[in-house]
Amino acid sequence: MACSLPAAGALKQTHPDCEIIWIGDKRFGDVARSCRHVNDVVILEKEWKTWKKTVQSLGEFDAALDLQGLLKSALPIHFSNAKVKLGYHWQREASWLFTQAVQPRKTSIHVVDQYLDVALAAGGSIQAVDFGLEPRPEDTQKVEALLKEQGYEPGQKLAVLHAGAGWASKRWPAQSFAQLTDQLATNQATVAFIGTQGDSPAVDEVLSHCKTKPLSLLGKTNIRELIALLSLADLHVAGDTGSIHLAAGLNTPCIGLYTLTKPERSCPYGQLDHCKSTEPEKVIPLALQLISS
Repeated sequence: MACSLPAAGALKQTHPDCEIIWIGDKRFGDVARSCRHVNDVVILEKEWKTWKKTVQSLGEFDAALDLQGLLKSALPIHFSNAKVKLGYHWQREASWLFTQAVQPRKTSIHVVDQYLDVALAAGGSIQAVDFGLEPRPEDTQKVEALLKEQGYEPGQKLAVLHAGAGWASKRWPAQSFAQLTDQLATNQATVAFIGTQGDSPAVDEVLSHCKTKPLSLLGKTNIRELIALLSLADLHVAGDTGSIHLAAGLNTPCIGLYTLTKPERSCPYGQLDHCKSTEPEKVIPLALQLISS
């Protein structure tokens, strides 16, 4: 989701007065609402039979873009009153029946660049890759209060770590996360773990190996508050998961721990050099360097 936001930025750079409406499910609505390039967010119900009426009630569009390439993302584009209907090139689940695939440029390896190619085909331009993410002041205040409650002292370096992942095979070993946590704490940084309650087993395993006591913010932030937290962080370390793309969109220094997926395609955008190793003896010095800069 976060990786597709620069497509909205590319359209706004060329057509600053254009209206961009983001259509999706409620899980990611607040990501789009946190993007200054998006004028409105429309949430679709689970029952797809209502989608046509909802989408067509929005009026006529100059262009509609499917940036996911799945049936659930192609159907709203199909239902729209749009003059042009374009899609991400990797089309699955018969999504090719409803949109025209935009083939990426040869230089477009990262998924962000491939999404941007769809925006280019719709008349956008790339003066600068801009995610447009902006935390709301009230969310920043809530997060600052939460950190203070947890014992964080303002002015300290803050490292936000995410030890969970959708697949266990994508997780960095707990012992490695513990080594990183202890080294950051030794260098006067506050370490905070994020995630959902479902990530508790992974984080508990990390904590069992730690000599220091990091903060646990599991389940304590919603999406908007997570964006605010990552904007305050001096470093974010995670695997191939949503938080690292949000952090990259906020220009927060990141280290991506990629065990299966290719970092060239899905690293935190613009930070490939920070994702080339998962060996603790290389990750830890890099983390200390980034958080002290």
